[in-house]
Amino acid sequence: MLTYHRLSSIQDPNFRALHHLLQSIFPPEEVLAYDLWKEPLEDPSIHVCVAVHEGEVVGATEYRYYPELRVAMTDFTIIGRPALGVGRFLLRSRERDLARLAEQSETKPIGMFAEVYDPFRAADHAFGGVSPMNPYVRREVLSHIGYKRLDLAYVHPSWDHEGEAVSELDLCFLPADEEQSSIDASLVATFLERYYSALPNKPEEWLGMMNRIRSSESIGLLPI
Repeated sequence: MLTYHRLSSIQDPNFRALHHLLQSIFPPEEVLAYDLWKEPLEDPSIHVCVAVHEGEVVGATEYRYYPELRVAMTDFTIIGRPALGVGRFLLRSRERDLARLAEQSETKPIGMFAEVYDPFRAADHAFGGVSPMNPYVRREVLSHIGYKRLDLAYVHPSWDHEGEAVSELDLCFLPADEEQSSIDASLVATFLERYYSALPNKPEEWLGMMNRIRSSESIGLLPI
């Protein structure tokens, strides 16, 4: 049986297991250092939850909801063990929690952002050898859920605080309206500025991308 547990401290014994899982799945530039997790875990707006099976952390997801923008962000979804239904469990648990957060803020969500690896640019990453985390699989799953890719050359600052540009991902959006074919560029710019405000070192590539977004009215939403 899977249980859904929110982490709120690096002292939580499940956090060490989560951080090890992160390091085994993602490349180093995508993983925040252990000690730097203290403030995010204590931030009430950031939800870091793990799926626990027989005392073992077998999956995790991190997300947040911006009521003023009426959008959510899925920071990551990790499946550490196949054949346990971890992905579906995390998806449904997250959906219920986000619905609760929207109700509390008396807002109606318009969609959710997510970053996903482009397997043609991230082919060298083994992603922990766990088949459900394969870039091709993850991308297809997001497509089935309803995510669409923003029509832009996307980069983001590395989470190792080195200020490098990470360009192996696409920024995607899951619109509440399945027929939505574009997204307001100012919404994207505001979201990205807030989401990456915790990283002081921004690469020139990211700054250039942000300028291009701000100079646009809308950004197309394309199939993944």
